[in-house]
Amino acid sequence: MAETIGEAMDAGWDVRARCAWGRREGLKSVRECRWKHPLDIVTLVATRGRVFPLSMLSQRMRCPVCGSRRVAIAYLLEAEPPRLMTMARS
Repeated sequence: MAETIGEAMDAGWDVRARCAWGRREGLKSVRECRWKHPLDIVTLVATRGRVFPLSMLSQRMRCPVCGSRRVAIAYLLEAEPPRLMTMARS
């Protein structure tokens, strides 16, 4: 099990985000935000560092559509981890 985004990248995980803002704002009913988008894990590692905890990623996100700080992150395991490319010696 990975605990950092660097470990998740090495394991080949797929990361997706969605807005978790509900249909209520206080006592009022509001239109639910349906934003969702896959995240590029290489960019996350480049901007936050390999040792950034997966548990803190949702706290650092904001929905680009409605501005809500309630963002849910899903970590999906790939069927097969990526293989490292090796160069053949001549």
